[in-house]
Amino acid sequence: MRDRALSILAFLVLVAFIGVLIWKLPRLDLGLVSAVTVGLAAYDLFARRQS
Repeated sequence: MRDRALSILAFLVLVAFIGVLIWKLPRLDLGLVSAVTVGLAAYDLFARRQS
């Protein structure tokens, strides 16, 4: 249970960091790379964790 909570906390910290980066530097290419990064992290956290 604690591992799951720490994983979610780490994901939220990643999203917050990337959100600030996008907020301060709004560029299309950076936004696309950030979206892919968050998407892969979300997939790893939520979809692959089921097994």
